[in-house]
Amino acid sequence: MCRSFSRVSVALAFVALVNPPSLNAQSPAFDVASLKPAPPPSGRISVDLGNTSHGRVTLANVTLSECLRFAFKIYTDAQISGPDWIKDHRVLFDIVGQAPPDTPRDDLRLMTLGLLTERFMLELRHEPRQLSYLALVVDKNGPKMHESKDDSSASGQIVRAGRITYQHVSSLTLAVLLTRFTGQPIIDMTGLKGQYDVQLEWTPDNLKAPHPSNATAEPVDVTTPSLFAAVREQLGLKLEMRKGPLDVVVVDHAERVPIVN
Repeated sequence: MCRSFSRVSVALAFVALVNPPSLNAQSPAFDVASLKPAPPPSGRISVDLGNTSHGRVTLANVTLSECLRFAFKIYTDAQISGPDWIKDHRVLFDIVGQAPPDTPRDDLRLMTLGLLTERFMLELRHEPRQLSYLALVVDKNGPKMHESKDDSSASGQIVRAGRITYQHVSSLTLAVLLTRFTGQPIIDMTGLKGQYDVQLEWTPDNLKAPHPSNATAEPVDVTTPSLFAAVREQLGLKLEMRKGPLDVVVVDHAERVPIVN
């Protein structure tokens, strides 16, 4: 394990937005962990982009790129560079890691990075690049999202073109979800600290008639607004185009089939 860890360089500070973790032989590790390929996606899937609770980390139906985004606490797929398959939503993974209940969230991210490095035999480096991105900010009239109740259910998430239904979601996770449909990186600059219930519906820009081989596909309501308009009208947030230096994690090597339990 230590040999692989030595290939992961210390992350560069960038835009004063995040401080990605570095990894070394003394980094903490999960008490127990499971990492395995997810079943091939079919219809609706429940996506967990990185949830932590009482020392437990879960990621479900995520790409390797999305796993690295959680581990490094970075915002967009544009900040991950490597083989095409690491961003392919047909190549998904499920991860569960358990540490002591009082483990800080940043340590859980380090543990996740260590697990990914070991199981995928990762070789990583960092470099700064000038990138265009969308800033997710609060609209002038304030957010319209409702804060989640502590006892409300976090089940029933839907993430697909034209619709996001998600409970107990942070603005950071919302930005990550939105990047799946914008084709551009999104950075959370809302300053919102809570957990929210989100119901967002829009008409995808590339809306087409269902393919004959996918007769079970759900119809999309073409009367709904564009994604940009829906974010503003339904959530009270706004997506603004910006450009600046961002840290990029470069994946020089990753095994497509990870070491599983």
